[in-house]
Amino acid sequence: MSPNRRDFLITTAAAFSAARVLGANDRVQVGFIGYGLIGAQHVHDFKNLPDVDLAAISDVYEPRLREGQAACGPRCQAYADFRRLLDRPDIQAVVVSTPDHWHALLTIMACAAGKDVYVEKPLTLFVREGRWMISAAKRYQRVVQVGTQQRSGRHYADAVQMLQDGYIGKIHTVRMGSFRNVMPGFGTPPDADPPPAMNYDLWLGPAPKRLYNSNRSLYHFRWFWDYSGGQMTNLGAHEIDVIHWAMKSGAPHAVASAGGRFALTDNGETPDTQDSLFEYSGFTTLWSHREASRGRGQGGGLEFFGTKGSMTLDRSGFQVFPDPEVPPQNQIPEFQGHPVGGPQRVQTTQIPPWCEPVKRSVYNDLLRSHARNFIDCVKSRRQPASSLEEEHQVAIACHLANISLRLGRKVRWDAEREEIVGDSEASAMLVRPYRKPWDQVLAGSQL
Repeated sequence: MSPNRRDFLITTAAAFSAARVLGANDRVQVGFIGYGLIGAQHVHDFKNLPDVDLAAISDVYEPRLREGQAACGPRCQAYADFRRLLDRPDIQAVVVSTPDHWHALLTIMACAAGKDVYVEKPLTLFVREGRWMISAAKRYQRVVQVGTQQRSGRHYADAVQMLQDGYIGKIHTVRMGSFRNVMPGFGTPPDADPPPAMNYDLWLGPAPKRLYNSNRSLYHFRWFWDYSGGQMTNLGAHEIDVIHWAMKSGAPHAVASAGGRFALTDNGETPDTQDSLFEYSGFTTLWSHREASRGRGQGGGLEFFGTKGSMTLDRSGFQVFPDPEVPPQNQIPEFQGHPVGGPQRVQTTQIPPWCEPVKRSVYNDLLRSHARNFIDCVKSRRQPASSLEEEHQVAIACHLANISLRLGRKVRWDAEREEIVGDSEASAMLVRPYRKPWDQVLAGSQL
């Protein structure tokens, strides 16, 4: 049987086998694909769920594979090739913690293999992958949770409800950002042979064939367009997800973005400086990140601006800052010789706030709660906290920002058709070719 048929024409018997195992003892057998920073965190979180067995782990780098196997426990089987993990009919769910360029295809393959999937954000490397993932999940009736863990934060849910109830009034602007200083960057190592213990070709997978460079693999992959969208898709995806949740919106209808790798002196490609303006119906959103100057750090995180005040919201909690209810005419500046006939100031003894201040701290462990939600949905077959459709819209926003930055112009989005309007060059960036043989694996899915 050809590789693409092997990877996608999964028998009904295999899917039923997985269901029988779950029904027999109510324990979920979970496999982990990728054991980097977030992969290690996921192993820790799932290990603390009492109804989960850490059954298998896969990584292309032997030292990490063995480290992950030890962390999972003595019953965990290690696989250098993730396809051997997907072959196991007793595994009901997989956690995908690979570099971004693998997220979509791995999710599609896992769905076809009858597995439910917890896949890290960003959901995709380019826009078209999101719709492929949604189609695969529907076809194979799989539960897919995306790693935007704020969706499982109880303080986030409370904050979102307050925003939707109008506590700070009509929201018209949202600002978000991330600022730090990692000067001079991560160096410019020469191209070299990959480590003997690493399957570099499998690490590349569907990405273009490149000479190995230590900055192109493991953690630093995120600074290269072949594998990631930089901090826009890394950190920006988390914040945009909360905005979409609170504002009940899909992707923006237009994005303008500017920036570049202006300061870091390394071999990275994605911008160290980026400013993006997202246009939605009735409000705008601004994203800024700086990798070469933290400054005062003001403007970092997420802040909603409404007609009664603002709310800051992050993983540590949220806080409402009311505006004073100052009469509009009292806010017109006064100068010496103020002319007759201008707006008359209102005499006030007290200036009340438009709303009361609120400050709340985090209530629960977001990552562990998100893992819990996923396992509960594996059992109940309900939609998870972070659904594929919602996170596809988030990914679209991030990708549009990067397309705008790379082309140097504003792009407009047709949400119904999922197309960029009137810009063929930008539209061509909505999809990328997969490298052989992974292009044939994708073709075999017939999505």
